[in-house]
Amino acid sequence: MDEHSSFVAPSSGPPIGIVMGSDSDLPTMELAAAMVKRFGVAYELRILSAHRTPLEMVDYASTAAERGLKVIIAGAGGAAHLPGMVAAITVLPVIGVPVVSKALSGVDSLYSIAQMPAGIPVATVAIGNGANGGLLALQILATGDSHLATKLYHYRESLRAMVREKNARLQGTQGLQGHGGEPAHPHHV
Repeated sequence: MDEHSSFVAPSSGPPIGIVMGSDSDLPTMELAAAMVKRFGVAYELRILSAHRTPLEMVDYASTAAERGLKVIIAGAGGAAHLPGMVAAITVLPVIGVPVVSKALSGVDSLYSIAQMPAGIPVATVAIGNGANGGLLALQILATGDSHLATKLYHYRESLRAMVREKNARLQGTQGLQGHGGEPAHPHHV
């Protein structure tokens, strides 16, 4: 079976794969796993190195769709080749999570993941933001799952409510105070 046919008719494995180049990436990638788990979506979690275990990485990526994956979240630091190499092997969407590195604070990872050549895209989230990697994977799945889309909508509503509540607290304590202790007029704010 070639990869295209397995992309069309996958098995019933977990829909999300989460991979990282090293166990040192785990604190960042656990954020992706926690977000996916929060929405009740199954995932698999693996350590694969593009440099130290290239054959295992090729096997993982080339059989991903056949195993039922719909999207892969790949985190890596430093040279950060894992997301791009996985994307080069599979036609599944790949989300790159740049992991903070010692030398350049993750900027090297970000550039490596974001600067993919034409034809091999990798969606890239902010440095160290595994949670957004998880959310983006869920949003991709939600394009074909109205129940998951509704859960994501409610999650976004909870974020809006949280900001509104924080603003209301701020306005109630000091936000309405203008210069000199007088209430600020809305037109002067």
